[in-house]
Amino acid sequence: MMKMGTPMGAGTLEENLKKAGFVNHAGEAPILVEKQKDPDNTRLVILDFDPSGIPLNEWVDTKERIETALNMTIVKMEWADGWRIVRVYAVPAGNTFPEKIKWDEKYLSKDNFELVLGESLLGMATVNLANIPHILLGGSTGSGKSVLLKLLLMQAYHKGAEIFIADFKGGVDYPKIWHYKCWMCFNEQDVLNLLKDMVQELERRKGLFRDAGCANIDEFNQIGNEHLKRWVFGCDEVAEVLDKSGHSKEEKELLSQIESKLATIARQGRAFGIHLILATQRPDANILPGQIKNNVDFRVCGRADMVLSQIVLDNTSAADQIPKDAKGRFITGDGTVFQAYLPDENQL
Repeated sequence: MMKMGTPMGAGTLEENLKKAGFVNHAGEAPILVEKQKDPDNTRLVILDFDPSGIPLNEWVDTKERIETALNMTIVKMEWADGWRIVRVYAVPAGNTFPEKIKWDEKYLSKDNFELVLGESLLGMATVNLANIPHILLGGSTGSGKSVLLKLLLMQAYHKGAEIFIADFKGGVDYPKIWHYKCWMCFNEQDVLNLLKDMVQELERRKGLFRDAGCANIDEFNQIGNEHLKRWVFGCDEVAEVLDKSGHSKEEKELLSQIESKLATIARQGRAFGIHLILATQRPDANILPGQIKNNVDFRVCGRADMVLSQIVLDNTSAADQIPKDAKGRFITGDGTVFQAYLPDENQL
């Protein structure tokens, strides 16, 4: 029998949660008090529960059992109504992601330096370089991280940035149009020379901002006589320039200088509009030194084993939540799963 004031099906859900063992110390399961469609995303259902005294961390820890009881895929759970309600955002089981979502120019964000990653069950997944300046992409071979890197660089180019790409395959993965419109470098010495120029530009901008009394590039461009472009450095396999094993003393010194320049940009690039997008598939903690990794705030990982997921995200969620056969499926550091847009790589 349905309890007064509860939505249809609340009693069944309560029984299912009891069967799943999701109960408080008195054996009481949470009670569904409201159910509605998200007005901005019709795939999404919002469920409000009286938690029966069960704290949110227990909901998160028991997510899989709750999904089974609800027959839904949970996207997000949070406190609502002053910590009196647990709000669950979910989609019906099986109604998740398409295998491919082709990029369309209409997806390009109009917000200042917001880059679009793909579609999550909560809507578009995005990152704004004006607020979060650097990105680390991880994923095993075939996970789609190289395509995601190109998607982000393509959008940055269309937003007016200068694009610099380090590619140790000689640029063969980038069609000719990329070579015409971006700065490309194919060996360690060229990468070091480029990064030296980027750090020199960073120092020049420091002086300009100081003289103009500006705190960041957006303020300077509003009042300055010189319009500064954002600079974005993309590297498809950062392990190639950070792994010193098997190198001579001279080569190790060169790689150490590259590491030092990357660390400088990672620490200071935000205000001055100089950004890093680094990708890796190497599950080796020594590849990403803390002085770089700790300053790259936005992390994304595709299909990966537990070691690589831990290195990129500081947790194993990519190994746990991204299917082993998925391509273009990623998860962010905050747990947002999304299907990346698939761009036409022959266009820029």
